[in-house]
Amino acid sequence: MTNTKDTDQLLNRSEAAKMLGIKPETLAHWACVGRYNLPYVKIGRLVKYRLSDIQNFINNNSIGDNNE
Repeated sequence: MTNTKDTDQLLNRSEAAKMLGIKPETLAHWACVGRYNLPYVKIGRLVKYRLSDIQNFINNNSIGDNNE
């Protein structure tokens, strides 16, 4: 069973971008134009990403034998 505390960990934009192998500016652009359905949390002016949302985003956008 997955620990809820671990999957609900909030990452800043730089940490999330590093996980995805992209620049933080790319994540900011995606959020601004709504390019991808990658949820984020606004805390004042800060933007945070749930680890579980990033993992779901990766799984939902994976292309390979298991998705055919």
